[in-house]
Amino acid sequence: MSLFMDLNLPFTADKKRLKTLLETAAHLGFSTVAINYVHKAQSKGKQEIPKPTPLDQLVDELPIVQGRSRPIKILNRLTILVTDTNHYRTNAAEYKAYDILAVHPTTEKLFHAACMTFDVDIICITITERLPFFFKRAPINAARERGVMFEVCYAAAIRDSTMRRYTLTNGLALVERNNGKNVIISSGTDKALELRGPYDVANLAQLFGMSEAEAKDGVSSNCRSVLLHAETRKTASGIIYTVKTPKDTEPKETDTDTISMVTDEPPSAKKRKTSAETDTDTVSMVTDEPPSAKKQKTSAS
Repeated sequence: MSLFMDLNLPFTADKKRLKTLLETAAHLGFSTVAINYVHKAQSKGKQEIPKPTPLDQLVDELPIVQGRSRPIKILNRLTILVTDTNHYRTNAAEYKAYDILAVHPTTEKLFHAACMTFDVDIICITITERLPFFFKRAPINAARERGVMFEVCYAAAIRDSTMRRYTLTNGLALVERNNGKNVIISSGTDKALELRGPYDVANLAQLFGMSEAEAKDGVSSNCRSVLLHAETRKTASGIIYTVKTPKDTEPKETDTDTISMVTDEPPSAKKRKTSAETDTDTVSMVTDEPPSAKKQKTSAS
């Protein structure tokens, strides 16, 4: 059975609305969701990226996924709306607080830079208005080789007929250049009424020109690839994983060292004793006479 995911549920400070959104997602069969924090980078001044809200402060109890009898898994995602190449900072310390990192380029130059050089997991495309540029195969193929996914959100197509036209047009243009590969379909809504089930989303994705298998991958296996890519990005290509340890931890003394300190005897002395005892036992076995018999012979002579 496939694990379905929705990796774009916008963050809202309204806990009641967020709780309803999570319960609806779990009821529809999504096993993993990502709460999306959008950061609009500014051209001037210091850019402070907000930290994600701890999970225990958002919901008191995780809802159970329908059909799986296990609680839903909630991740944190950061989406950076970039209008300049300097807005994305490579290896920034603030990015480590998030499970998934995404960028939303607004120009062709930024889209090319995101595909070629930005170390991110997801590249978002605009779906609420006409794109100011055309997709090209070279940067898209480069992003595919690096394991980066492209995201199309469907919630805008439900709200308005004009946005529906732009969503279908931009989605078709992306899938045509990408051959239906490396595309994930997300909701991008903070309203529970606009959420759709995984199979409904897969049927909607076929309107973008994706095949039935590609559409299903857009809500399951491709989303899983995003999570694996995020782990790889944080673990030096999946080879090294660093974990901070508390400073007050001290190495414990082994039992062998404790015994040596108590007996005040080096291991070599123990070996000599053992070898001596072994020689005595060997002599007794060769003569086949107990020590008491030797004493009786000595007294008789």
